[in-house]
Amino acid sequence: MTQAIQKTLRDSAGMRWTALLLLALAMFCSYIFMDILSPIKDLMQETRGWDSTAFGTMQGSEVFLNVFVFFLIFAGIILDKMGVRFTAVLSGAVMLVGAVIKWYAVAESFAGSGLETWFTNNLNYIPLFDELGVSPFYEGMPASAKFAAVGFMIFGCGCEMAGITVSRGIVKWFKGREMALAMGSEMALARLGVATCMIFSPFFAKLGGQISVTRSVAFGVVLMCIALIMFVVYFFMDKKLDSQTGEAEEKDDPFKVSDIGKILSDSGFWLVALLCVLYYSAIFPFQKYAVNMLQCNLTLTEPAADSFWANPQVTIVQYVIMLVVAAAGFASNFMKDKTKKYSLLGLSFVALVTYCYMGYMRQSAESIFAVFPLLAVLITPILGSYVDHKGKAASMLVLGSLLLIACHLTFAFVLPMFKGNTVGGIIIAYVTILVLGSSFSLVPASLWPSVPKLVDAKVIGSAYALIFWIQNIGLWLFPLLIGKVLDKTNPGVSDPTQFDYTWPLVMLACLGVAALILGLVLKVVDRKRGLGLEEPNIK
Repeated sequence: MTQAIQKTLRDSAGMRWTALLLLALAMFCSYIFMDILSPIKDLMQETRGWDSTAFGTMQGSEVFLNVFVFFLIFAGIILDKMGVRFTAVLSGAVMLVGAVIKWYAVAESFAGSGLETWFTNNLNYIPLFDELGVSPFYEGMPASAKFAAVGFMIFGCGCEMAGITVSRGIVKWFKGREMALAMGSEMALARLGVATCMIFSPFFAKLGGQISVTRSVAFGVVLMCIALIMFVVYFFMDKKLDSQTGEAEEKDDPFKVSDIGKILSDSGFWLVALLCVLYYSAIFPFQKYAVNMLQCNLTLTEPAADSFWANPQVTIVQYVIMLVVAAAGFASNFMKDKTKKYSLLGLSFVALVTYCYMGYMRQSAESIFAVFPLLAVLITPILGSYVDHKGKAASMLVLGSLLLIACHLTFAFVLPMFKGNTVGGIIIAYVTILVLGSSFSLVPASLWPSVPKLVDAKVIGSAYALIFWIQNIGLWLFPLLIGKVLDKTNPGVSDPTQFDYTWPLVMLACLGVAALILGLVLKVVDRKRGLGLEEPNIK
């Protein structure tokens, strides 16, 4: 009689993918809230008086505490000492607190309150931070933007803590198995949050024909409650695993500050970390302005109020079609039967074309940009599986950088040439956005699974924390820089749909060039030192 008994939850494919689903759903919700105001930048200027500098400063504040108060470093230490499940629940609670504060900051009840008066009169000068030019506030910044920045800072602490915790959790459940596929799949699902945000944030803001940005943020707060529930369920699942394996959440060999020095002295670690900050800085800050960029470069005409395409219910239909694109494309990767595989791929393609047609008919910049993660959902599992079985992680990073450069330069110089051409401009936008999203999928499939090859397992939480901290420097700086560059290069422009985005996009393309150079250097270092970045995870 063969022994077919599964020894632990981790040995069961169904259970470890269930654990992954819980973590991915929590990050899905956090990604929605992260960009909840991005597709309604124009409404924030019209209803709350946030110009591009105020908007960019508030958006960059998300990572301020992580970078300048070193919260992410502490988060890594907490993760190494307290373990995955405690840190997961803590991060969910912190995100929820920050989300509630940001919601109140943009609520109608904040206007005219004593809190608004206090924020108007205070935080206009922050000693040392002002001198260094890194203050998250400035004199003249709207009070609502200041208070929203406070909430976003707190949310950012929880969100980045969740990010390193999820990465560590995946390593715990999938090490020696399909780890790159798991990390890629988690990010593919999480990034559907970007598309969800782009569709539903404007939907709630304009619901009933009355503009209310508060509704959009309230939608995000509800999702953060769901994220916390996902982490709590994971807590009990992870605890059960440890009871089966005899592993302890606290380490027998406790974390030492000297371990950080060991990590920082490794040149391979620095190359991966710098690649990460350059690559992510060219994507996440762009997401916060992408809808407005499309509004400025496309010729869009709102459908008539009595038109079928102006009906709010079309938003729901379009979102369902988007889910069909993602689900069918993602599931096709796991089909052994070729007939089923290509049937799902065909369904995904037809649904994608239908979605794009609906976006064109709705003349909606938000729904056009929402295709951003869809191709990534399809190819990320393919890339992850390839890295697991064939390797070539460093080569994928080089390819991702090349695609990144091409896409930002297309947005900067090609797309504006099609302004006035309603069909051509939207086609160029769709293709470029899809390619940019696919290039983004190369990072989780290749970069994150490479970290365990560079550092000792005992300090992997701290290694992820250090990479996230370095990454957060870019995520703080570039939303702010894009806002400042927009205001400087568009003097006197008051209409938020008439900005010239050429120079911000060129700046982001330069980040891609720097990432390309580092990627090539990483390939050379990997070959000389035998880091194993080009080798498969499963041997």
